[in-house]
Amino acid sequence: MRVMGVDPGLTRCGLSLIEGGAGRSVVALDVDVVRTPPDMDLAQRLLRISEAAEYWLDTHKPTVVAIERVFSQHNVRTAMGTAQAGGVIALAAARRGIDVCFHTPSEVKAAVTGNGSADKAQVTAMVMRILGMQTAPTPADAADALALGICHCWRAPMIARMAQAEAMAAQQKRKFELRLAEERKSRAQAARKVERARLAASVPARAVEEARAAGEARAAGEAGAR
Repeated sequence: MRVMGVDPGLTRCGLSLIEGGAGRSVVALDVDVVRTPPDMDLAQRLLRISEAAEYWLDTHKPTVVAIERVFSQHNVRTAMGTAQAGGVIALAAARRGIDVCFHTPSEVKAAVTGNGSADKAQVTAMVMRILGMQTAPTPADAADALALGICHCWRAPMIARMAQAEAMAAQQKRKFELRLAEERKSRAQAARKVERARLAASVPARAVEEARAAGEARAAGEAGAR
């Protein structure tokens, strides 16, 4: 599995390429940070990030792109910029038929450090240890991008199992709903059949009753005439 990890951001967008092997074996193949100046037009900043991501996608040809999900931030403007940067990269990957998976910051931290509340220093230290790096990747966005790639390599089997379980559950639900619909249809047909039989049986009875009533009326009329 070749994972392109993305730590999205407008000012700094971290990109990494992680090769996942047997078990929990992972190797860092590349890492970079795309920078855009804050005074640049927003559309141009997104274009620069998109072009850099497209170059990575076409050059490294990852099998999946792992992007940090914007979970919550107090600064709405920063959150919007982060989401926009992640969005253009997800779009570029989708256009190439590459799967995209999103991971929350706590999922990444838990996967790499075992602690969903770990700070950046702890994440960086574990990234260095896992990848056998002698120096810390800088800036922190580079370490975060590497952590995202590692996280997906390790979480992918669980994600696949969950997706398979959800698909099986959905299939079982559809089968149950179809069976239930067939049972309802059968019950409705049986009820209509019973009703038709009841109506058919009641017709002769009504005819006999009507004939008897008519006969009594005629007899009464004749008696009155005499």
